[in-house]
Amino acid sequence: MASEGLPKTSDLSDPETQYILEGNARFRRLGWKRLTVISIVEAIALGSLGLPSAFATLGMVAGVILTIGIGLVAMYAGYNIGQVKLKYPEVGHYADVGHLLLGNVGGKIFVGSFVALLVFVIGSHCLTGAIAFQTITESSVCSVVFSIVSAAILMILAIPPSFAEIAILGYIDFASIILAIGVTVIATGIQSHSSTGTFSADHIPWSAWPIAGITFSQAIVAANNIVFAYSFAGCLPSFMEDMHTPEDYVKTLWWLGGIQIVIYTLTGSLIYAFVGQGVQSPALLSAGPVISRVVFGIALPVIFISGSINVTVVCRYIHGKFYHDSAARFINTRKGWMTWLGLISLVTVLAWVIAEAIPIFSELLSIISALFVSGLSFYIPPVMWFVLLRDGAWYEKHNLRPALCNLVVFIVGMIVFGCGTYSSIAELVNEFRSGEISKPFTC
Repeated sequence: MASEGLPKTSDLSDPETQYILEGNARFRRLGWKRLTVISIVEAIALGSLGLPSAFATLGMVAGVILTIGIGLVAMYAGYNIGQVKLKYPEVGHYADVGHLLLGNVGGKIFVGSFVALLVFVIGSHCLTGAIAFQTITESSVCSVVFSIVSAAILMILAIPPSFAEIAILGYIDFASIILAIGVTVIATGIQSHSSTGTFSADHIPWSAWPIAGITFSQAIVAANNIVFAYSFAGCLPSFMEDMHTPEDYVKTLWWLGGIQIVIYTLTGSLIYAFVGQGVQSPALLSAGPVISRVVFGIALPVIFISGSINVTVVCRYIHGKFYHDSAARFINTRKGWMTWLGLISLVTVLAWVIAEAIPIFSELLSIISALFVSGLSFYIPPVMWFVLLRDGAWYEKHNLRPALCNLVVFIVGMIVFGCGTYSSIAELVNEFRSGEISKPFTC
């Protein structure tokens, strides 16, 4: 869908050209308001479900500070990414930035990271879908069956290839997550009040400080769950590619960031305050047996619609590269539809394998954050500013403030990557050794 794909006026009678014109008209009709809805749907999903557990590990004070601080850092990094997209229109997806920074080698590295991040995120939605179905049905059916059903739903919802077409589902998705979180907060609050007879802080088992005996790995895994909640940056260039006025992305960025910070802070703090150290991950499990079944039912749209958007993003990138010089890239020809359906099926199967291989919600989110979100959302955007956006030397007066801000973002990303990778693997190994979780691909 790059500008070089547009036909010459003299070619308008050619059938191939007609497909290209129809494709451009179909895909480039996304406004900033619809983009805000889609971004909220893609961003405010599973991340919010892991926050109360993170607060329980880190304590209320550190949880709130990290949630707000990481949110602001992610917004600034996202601004850099959008500026690169505007300055270099040939960037259709995040992976294309790699070629600008490091040539062919960088392009391959970025492609691998971009695709892997989204496949892992899809896997986390597949895992959550399986947990939801198990909770709702209270069935003894093998969890692998539920994960297969979840994967199938994700694949079906990813069939429409245009983000503008998906936007209508976004309103349902947003209502779903807000209602599910709201019911969980209210239910846990009522249960807390009923059990103590008061809302006094002396009777509610939450703490302002980290849990006693907290290990380094536990702290980093909890922090990474907060980082994962702000992993929206990887999809930003893909969404902007469908906008009729890409410059409006800034409006979406501020609305999205502000809404995320408010929802995440309230979700993490309130559910943790009401439930205490016994809060579970995903947080919807903390509402009690009956209410958990209800809220998981309410949350099914967000689990699957948000996950399907990630399927669409990664498949749009692969499909577009494969058919770069063909009208089939617009998925409005027979060949285009056949390869599109095959591609979303393949990506969904890969995501299902990951969900079964790492069947622990918190650890899966932490691994995603450490390996992929750390770079795509944090330490790479500052490099973009320094290499692609900076005007003059970094130490010139007009560059000092953005240079300092980008340094902070870069440091945050490197901490998440280095410490997070070690801690996530260590915690995962401990979980398997302790026998607290089942082996992969088993019931």
